Amino acid sequence: MKNKSTACNASRLSVAPMMDWTDRHCRTFHRLMSHHALLYTEMVTAPALVRGGARHLLTFSNQEHPVAVQLGGSDPVELAEATKMCCDEGYDEVNLNVGCPSDRVQSGAFGAILMRDPDLVARCVSAMRAVSSVDVTVKCRIGVDDQVAEDILPDFLTKMQSAGVTRLTIHARKAWLQGLSPKENRDIPPLDYDLVHAMKRAFPDLHLSINGGIATEEAMLEQLDVMDGVMVGRAAYYQPYDILGNADALIYGDTRTPLSRAEIVFAMQEYIERHLSGGGKLGQVTRHMLGLFAGQPGARRWRRILSEGAPREGADFALVHEALKAVEAV
Repeated sequence: MKNKSTACNASRLSVAPMMDWTDRHCRTFHRLMSHHALLYTEMVTAPALVRGGARHLLTFSNQEHPVAVQLGGSDPVELAEATKMCCDEGYDEVNLNVGCPSDRVQSGAFGAILMRDPDLVARCVSAMRAVSSVDVTVKCRIGVDDQVAEDILPDFLTKMQSAGVTRLTIHARKAWLQGLSPKENRDIPPLDYDLVHAMKRAFPDLHLSINGGIATEEAMLEQLDVMDGVMVGRAAYYQPYDILGNADALIYGDTRTPLSRAEIVFAMQEYIERHLSGGGKLGQVTRHMLGLFAGQPGARRWRRILSEGAPREGADFALVHEALKAVEAV
Protein backbone atom coordinates (compact mmCIF):
# COMPACT_ATOMS: atom_id res chain seq x y z
CA MET A 1 0.00 0.00 0.00
CA LYS A 2 1.25 3.45 -0.96
CA ASN A 3 2.06 5.90 1.82
CA LYS A 4 -0.97 8.17 2.04
CA SER A 5 1.18 11.10 3.16
CA THR A 6 3.06 11.22 -0.17
CA ALA A 7 0.58 13.36 -2.06
CA CYS A 8 -0.41 15.30 1.05
CA ASN A 9 3.17 16.48 1.60
CA ALA A 10 3.55 17.26 -2.10
CA SER A 11 0.33 19.26 -2.28
CA ARG A 12 1.88 22.34 -0.70
CA LEU A 13 2.19 23.18 -4.41
CA SER A 14 0.28 21.45 -7.17
CA VAL A 15 -0.21 21.97 -10.89
CA ALA A 16 -3.89 21.96 -11.72
CA PRO A 17 -5.52 19.30 -13.91
CA MET A 18 -6.08 20.98 -17.29
CA MET A 19 -7.79 19.31 -20.22
CA ASP A 20 -5.61 18.99 -23.33
CA TRP A 21 -2.64 20.36 -21.38
CA THR A 22 -1.48 18.26 -18.44
CA ASP A 23 -0.86 15.05 -20.33
CA ARG A 24 2.07 12.73 -19.61
CA HIS A 25 4.43 14.73 -21.84
CA CYS A 26 3.63 17.93 -19.97
CA ARG A 27 4.03 16.22 -16.60
CA THR A 28 7.42 14.78 -17.58
CA PHE A 29 8.55 18.28 -18.56
CA HIS A 30 7.24 19.85 -15.34
CA ARG A 31 8.86 17.19 -13.18
CA LEU A 32 12.28 18.32 -14.38
CA MET A 33 11.65 21.68 -12.74
CA SER A 34 10.33 20.41 -9.41
CA HIS A 35 11.03 17.12 -7.65
CA HIS A 36 8.26 17.71 -5.14
CA ALA A 37 5.22 19.52 -6.57
CA LEU A 38 2.11 17.40 -7.01
CA LEU A 39 1.22 16.96 -10.68
CA TYR A 40 -2.30 16.17 -11.86
CA THR A 41 -3.52 14.34 -14.92
CA GLU A 42 -6.14 15.71 -17.22
CA MET A 43 -9.59 14.70 -16.06
CA VAL A 44 -10.39 11.09 -16.98
CA THR A 45 -14.06 10.12 -16.87
CA ALA A 46 -15.11 7.04 -14.93
CA PRO A 47 -17.47 5.96 -17.75
CA ALA A 48 -14.57 6.01 -20.22
CA LEU A 49 -12.58 3.70 -17.95
CA VAL A 50 -15.34 1.39 -16.80
CA ARG A 51 -17.64 1.23 -19.81
CA GLY A 52 -15.30 2.37 -22.55
CA GLY A 53 -12.27 0.25 -21.66
CA ALA A 54 -10.02 3.30 -22.04
CA ARG A 55 -7.48 2.24 -19.44
CA HIS A 56 -4.71 3.55 -21.68
CA LEU A 57 -5.76 7.04 -20.50
CA LEU A 58 -4.17 6.21 -17.16
CA THR A 59 -0.70 5.59 -18.57
CA PHE A 60 2.11 7.47 -16.85
CA SER A 61 5.78 6.96 -16.02
CA ASN A 62 7.44 6.42 -12.67
CA GLN A 63 9.41 9.64 -13.17
CA GLU A 64 6.19 11.63 -12.76
CA HIS A 65 5.68 10.81 -9.06
CA PRO A 66 4.15 12.34 -7.02
CA VAL A 67 1.22 12.33 -9.46
CA ALA A 68 -2.55 12.42 -8.91
CA VAL A 69 -5.29 11.32 -11.25
CA GLN A 70 -8.48 13.33 -11.54
CA LEU A 71 -11.71 11.44 -12.18
CA GLY A 72 -15.00 12.76 -13.48
CA GLY A 73 -18.24 11.00 -12.71
CA SER A 74 -21.33 10.92 -10.53
CA ASP A 75 -22.11 7.23 -10.09
CA PRO A 76 -20.65 5.88 -6.84
CA VAL A 77 -20.32 2.30 -8.08
CA GLU A 78 -18.66 3.35 -11.32
CA LEU A 79 -16.34 5.79 -9.57
CA ALA A 80 -15.31 3.07 -7.12
CA GLU A 81 -14.41 0.76 -9.99
CA ALA A 82 -12.46 3.52 -11.72
CA THR A 83 -10.68 4.32 -8.44
CA LYS A 84 -9.53 0.71 -8.14
CA MET A 85 -8.06 0.94 -11.64
CA CYS A 86 -6.21 4.14 -10.72
CA CYS A 87 -4.79 2.57 -7.56
CA ASP A 88 -3.68 -0.48 -9.52
CA GLU A 89 -1.84 1.81 -11.93
CA GLY A 90 0.09 3.33 -9.00
CA TYR A 91 -1.20 6.88 -8.67
CA ASP A 92 -0.45 8.76 -5.45
CA GLU A 93 -3.93 10.30 -5.16
CA VAL A 94 -7.38 10.02 -6.74
CA ASN A 95 -9.23 13.33 -7.08
CA LEU A 96 -12.91 13.84 -7.86
CA ASN A 97 -13.77 16.73 -10.18
CA VAL A 98 -16.53 18.91 -8.72
CA GLY A 99 -15.42 22.06 -10.51
CA CYS A 100 -15.42 21.75 -14.30
CA PRO A 101 -18.22 23.84 -15.87
CA SER A 102 -18.11 22.64 -19.49
CA ASP A 103 -21.33 21.68 -21.28
CA ARG A 104 -19.94 18.23 -22.05
CA VAL A 105 -19.20 17.61 -18.39
CA GLN A 106 -22.59 18.95 -17.31
CA SER A 107 -24.35 16.65 -19.75
CA GLY A 108 -22.65 13.75 -18.01
CA ALA A 109 -24.02 15.04 -14.67
CA PHE A 110 -20.59 15.61 -13.14
CA GLY A 111 -18.13 18.42 -12.63
CA ALA A 112 -19.29 21.73 -11.13
CA ILE A 113 -22.96 20.81 -11.40
CA LEU A 114 -22.35 18.42 -8.49
CA MET A 115 -22.01 21.44 -6.20
CA ARG A 116 -25.83 21.36 -6.25
CA ASP A 117 -25.90 17.85 -4.77
CA PRO A 118 -23.32 17.51 -1.98
CA ASP A 119 -25.05 14.39 -0.66
CA LEU A 120 -24.38 12.62 -3.95
CA VAL A 121 -20.76 13.79 -3.86
CA ALA A 122 -20.47 12.39 -0.33
CA ARG A 123 -21.78 9.02 -1.50
CA CYS A 124 -19.31 9.07 -4.39
CA VAL A 125 -16.26 9.80 -2.26
CA SER A 126 -17.34 7.28 0.38
CA ALA A 127 -17.50 4.59 -2.30
CA MET A 128 -14.15 5.67 -3.71
CA ARG A 129 -12.46 5.70 -0.31
CA ALA A 130 -13.77 2.23 0.48
CA VAL A 131 -11.65 0.73 -2.31
CA SER A 132 -8.70 3.14 -2.40
CA SER A 133 -5.21 2.58 -1.06
CA VAL A 134 -4.39 6.29 -1.50
CA ASP A 135 -6.03 9.58 -0.53
CA VAL A 136 -9.31 10.43 -2.24
CA THR A 137 -9.60 14.20 -2.59
CA VAL A 138 -12.04 16.69 -4.08
CA LYS A 139 -11.55 19.77 -6.26
CA CYS A 140 -14.55 22.08 -6.12
CA ARG A 141 -15.76 25.63 -6.72
CA ILE A 142 -17.10 28.01 -4.08
CA GLY A 143 -20.53 27.51 -5.67
CA VAL A 144 -22.45 27.62 -8.93
CA ASP A 145 -24.93 30.03 -10.50
CA ASP A 146 -27.11 31.84 -7.95
CA GLN A 147 -26.01 29.78 -4.96
CA VAL A 148 -24.94 31.87 -1.97
CA ALA A 149 -21.35 30.69 -1.63
CA GLU A 150 -21.09 31.73 2.02
CA ASP A 151 -23.96 29.37 2.81
CA ILE A 152 -23.36 26.38 0.57
CA LEU A 153 -19.58 26.04 0.80
CA PRO A 154 -19.45 25.34 4.57
CA ASP A 155 -22.23 22.78 4.14
CA PHE A 156 -20.35 21.15 1.27
CA LEU A 157 -17.13 20.93 3.27
CA THR A 158 -18.96 19.54 6.30
CA LYS A 159 -20.43 16.75 4.18
CA MET A 160 -17.07 15.98 2.59
CA GLN A 161 -15.47 15.79 6.02
CA SER A 162 -18.23 13.48 7.28
CA ALA A 163 -17.60 11.24 4.26
CA GLY A 164 -13.95 10.92 5.30
CA VAL A 165 -12.33 13.37 2.90
CA THR A 166 -9.37 15.12 4.52
CA ARG A 167 -8.01 17.16 1.59
CA LEU A 168 -9.80 19.48 -0.83
CA THR A 169 -8.79 22.10 -3.35
CA ILE A 170 -11.14 25.06 -3.69
CA HIS A 171 -11.21 27.13 -6.85
CA ALA A 172 -12.00 30.56 -5.43
CA ARG A 173 -14.57 31.42 -8.11
CA LYS A 174 -18.15 30.45 -8.72
CA ALA A 175 -18.95 28.55 -11.90
CA TRP A 176 -21.78 29.83 -14.07
CA LEU A 177 -23.23 26.79 -15.78
CA GLN A 178 -25.30 28.80 -18.24
CA GLY A 179 -24.11 31.84 -20.16
CA LEU A 180 -20.35 31.51 -19.67
CA SER A 181 -17.91 29.29 -21.55
CA PRO A 182 -15.33 27.23 -19.65
CA LYS A 183 -12.72 29.84 -20.63
CA GLU A 184 -14.92 32.68 -19.36
CA ASN A 185 -15.53 30.74 -16.15
CA ARG A 186 -11.79 30.93 -15.49
CA ASP A 187 -11.78 34.73 -15.68
CA ILE A 188 -15.13 36.45 -15.31
CA PRO A 189 -16.56 35.25 -11.97
CA PRO A 190 -14.75 37.28 -9.30
CA LEU A 191 -12.18 35.62 -7.07
CA ASP A 192 -13.14 35.36 -3.41
CA TYR A 193 -9.96 34.50 -1.58
CA ASP A 194 -11.41 35.81 1.67
CA LEU A 195 -14.14 33.18 1.65
CA VAL A 196 -11.65 30.37 1.02
CA HIS A 197 -9.43 31.70 3.82
CA ALA A 198 -12.47 31.74 6.10
CA MET A 199 -13.07 28.08 5.28
CA LYS A 200 -9.56 27.26 6.44
CA ARG A 201 -10.27 28.96 9.75
CA ALA A 202 -13.63 27.21 10.06
CA PHE A 203 -12.24 23.76 9.15
CA PRO A 204 -8.76 23.64 10.73
CA ASP A 205 -8.64 19.83 10.51
CA LEU A 206 -9.11 19.81 6.73
CA HIS A 207 -6.10 20.19 4.44
CA LEU A 208 -7.30 22.92 2.09
CA SER A 209 -5.56 24.18 -1.04
CA ILE A 210 -6.57 27.31 -2.93
CA ASN A 211 -6.77 27.66 -6.71
CA GLY A 212 -7.54 30.50 -9.08
CA GLY A 213 -5.61 33.50 -10.36
CA ILE A 214 -2.33 32.65 -8.63
CA ALA A 215 0.47 33.47 -11.05
CA THR A 216 3.69 34.40 -9.22
CA GLU A 217 6.02 33.05 -6.56
CA GLU A 218 5.03 35.94 -4.33
CA ALA A 219 1.34 35.11 -4.67
CA MET A 220 2.00 31.45 -3.90
CA LEU A 221 3.93 32.26 -0.74
CA GLU A 222 1.29 34.75 0.36
CA GLN A 223 -1.42 32.10 0.05
CA LEU A 224 0.71 29.53 1.89
CA ASP A 225 0.78 31.84 4.89
CA VAL A 226 -2.93 31.08 5.23
CA MET A 227 -3.67 27.87 3.35
CA ASP A 228 -2.24 24.35 3.51
CA GLY A 229 -1.56 24.28 -0.20
CA VAL A 230 -1.74 26.28 -3.41
CA MET A 231 -2.72 24.98 -6.85
CA VAL A 232 -1.51 26.84 -9.94
CA GLY A 233 -3.03 26.35 -13.37
CA ARG A 234 -2.38 28.46 -16.44
CA ALA A 235 0.66 30.25 -15.02
CA ALA A 236 2.36 26.90 -14.46
CA TYR A 237 1.70 26.06 -18.08
CA TYR A 238 2.57 29.36 -19.74
CA GLN A 239 5.45 30.33 -17.42
CA PRO A 240 6.48 26.95 -16.01
CA TYR A 241 9.98 27.91 -14.90
CA ASP A 242 8.73 31.00 -13.06
CA ILE A 243 6.35 28.84 -11.01
CA LEU A 244 8.28 25.58 -10.65
CA GLY A 245 11.93 26.46 -11.15
CA ASN A 246 12.58 27.60 -7.57
CA ALA A 247 9.63 25.90 -5.90
CA ASP A 248 11.60 23.07 -4.33
CA ALA A 249 13.77 25.50 -2.37
CA LEU A 250 11.07 28.05 -1.60
CA ILE A 251 8.29 25.67 -0.59
CA TYR A 252 9.89 22.34 0.28
CA GLY A 253 13.27 23.42 1.64
CA ASP A 254 15.18 21.34 -0.91
CA THR A 255 18.75 22.65 -1.14
CA ARG A 256 19.62 20.94 -4.43
CA THR A 257 20.56 23.31 -7.25
CA PRO A 258 17.67 23.40 -9.73
CA LEU A 259 18.26 22.73 -13.40
CA SER A 260 18.66 25.78 -15.59
CA ARG A 261 16.32 26.29 -18.52
CA ALA A 262 19.00 25.07 -20.93
CA GLU A 263 19.68 22.00 -18.79
CA ILE A 264 15.97 21.19 -18.86
CA VAL A 265 16.03 21.28 -22.67
CA PHE A 266 18.81 18.68 -22.76
CA ALA A 267 17.17 16.66 -20.00
CA MET A 268 14.16 16.27 -22.31
CA GLN A 269 16.29 14.85 -25.14
CA GLU A 270 16.13 11.19 -24.14
CA TYR A 271 12.39 11.39 -23.51
CA ILE A 272 11.77 13.06 -26.89
CA GLU A 273 13.91 10.56 -28.76
CA ARG A 274 12.14 7.65 -27.07
CA HIS A 275 8.76 9.18 -27.96
CA LEU A 276 9.78 9.62 -31.59
CA SER A 277 11.17 6.09 -31.86
CA GLY A 278 7.78 4.83 -30.65
CA GLY A 279 6.02 6.57 -33.53
CA GLY A 280 5.16 9.82 -31.76
CA LYS A 281 5.42 13.32 -33.18
CA LEU A 282 7.79 16.01 -31.92
CA GLY A 283 5.02 18.57 -31.50
CA GLN A 284 3.17 16.35 -29.06
CA VAL A 285 5.97 17.03 -26.59
CA THR A 286 7.32 20.44 -27.61
CA ARG A 287 3.92 22.17 -27.51
CA HIS A 288 4.20 21.92 -23.72
CA MET A 289 7.70 23.43 -23.75
CA LEU A 290 6.85 26.70 -25.52
CA GLY A 291 6.69 28.68 -22.28
CA LEU A 292 10.06 27.55 -20.91
CA PHE A 293 11.77 30.85 -21.76
CA ALA A 294 8.76 33.08 -21.05
CA GLY A 295 9.91 36.55 -20.10
CA GLN A 296 13.50 35.84 -21.18
CA PRO A 297 15.45 37.31 -24.11
CA GLY A 298 14.94 35.09 -27.13
CA ALA A 299 11.62 33.66 -25.95
CA ARG A 300 9.87 34.62 -29.18
CA ARG A 301 12.53 32.89 -31.29
CA TRP A 302 12.20 29.75 -29.15
CA ARG A 303 8.43 29.64 -29.63
CA ARG A 304 8.56 30.42 -33.33
CA ILE A 305 11.16 27.79 -34.22
CA LEU A 306 9.36 25.08 -32.29
CA SER A 307 5.86 26.05 -33.44
CA GLU A 308 6.80 26.27 -37.10
CA GLY A 309 9.23 23.36 -37.21
CA ALA A 310 7.70 20.66 -35.01
CA PRO A 311 4.84 19.78 -37.42
CA ARG A 312 7.27 19.11 -40.30
CA GLU A 313 7.91 15.56 -41.34
CA GLY A 314 11.02 14.12 -39.67
CA ALA A 315 11.30 16.87 -37.06
CA ASP A 316 13.41 15.65 -34.14
CA PHE A 317 15.46 16.89 -31.19
CA ALA A 318 17.80 18.71 -33.56
CA LEU A 319 15.03 21.28 -33.98
CA VAL A 320 14.82 21.78 -30.21
CA HIS A 321 18.58 22.24 -30.09
CA GLU A 322 18.34 24.78 -32.91
CA ALA A 323 15.70 26.70 -30.94
CA LEU A 324 17.93 26.69 -27.85
CA LYS A 325 20.88 28.02 -29.82
CA ALA A 326 18.65 30.81 -31.13
CA VAL A 327 17.80 31.78 -27.57
CA GLU A 328 21.43 31.67 -26.46
CA ALA A 329 22.45 33.86 -29.41
CA VAL A 330 20.34 36.77 -28.21
